[in-house]
Amino acid sequence: MDIRIGIANSPRELNFESSQSPAEIEKIVADALASSGTHVSLTDNRGKVYVVPTAALTYVEIGSEESRRVGFVG
Repeated sequence: MDIRIGIANSPRELNFESSQSPAEIEKIVADALASSGTHVSLTDNRGKVYVVPTAALTYVEIGSEESRRVGFVG
């Protein structure tokens, strides 16, 4: 699952792969925002933990689980 997180006042975004389902990721983010939590914490495939302040979130894009195609499609 490809995750992209936009951060306020930052020209770059966080981009990482996660083994969590789209529903799990959406729930984690929604719960943090609804409960006025101070941060969102997500883990990538390698076990790295990303902690982002909720006040700095501009968007969270949850990608598909499809593998990417390489080469020409004809």
